[in-house]
Amino acid sequence: MNPKIKVIIDSNILFSFLLSKDNKFKFILFSKNIEFYTCNFLFVEIFKHKDKIKNISKLDEDEILWQLENILGKITFIKEDIIPKEIFREAYNLTKDIDEKDTPFVALSIFLNGLLLTGDKKLKNHLKQKGFSNFFEF
Repeated sequence: MNPKIKVIIDSNILFSFLLSKDNKFKFILFSKNIEFYTCNFLFVEIFKHKDKIKNISKLDEDEILWQLENILGKITFIKEDIIPKEIFREAYNLTKDIDEKDTPFVALSIFLNGLLLTGDKKLKNHLKQKGFSNFFEF
């Protein structure tokens, strides 16, 4: 049996899941070969942008909550405080020049030896320039 691929999703991917009815990202959520992870910081991002999500999606609050329940049920949440400080520092050094808010997602990718799934092209290009290449592509 092949081991499952560990994929870490960041905030913009979750927002893509929520905001698009025919989003290609939604289809990978049902893959039996992938385990999805994210950090608890994602909850902060959801609540911070909840009004924007509601406005862009044109869904009512119940529909958004239903979507969230379905999506979040497929993701394992990891508390950032279990990630060693050295790994967090490494991730911070990779993200500080582009967007520090991505530090927990990069740190979790390093910690779990997983692949980061992000839709942020600037972040991805920046990380590649810094030598980070653990991305999930599909």
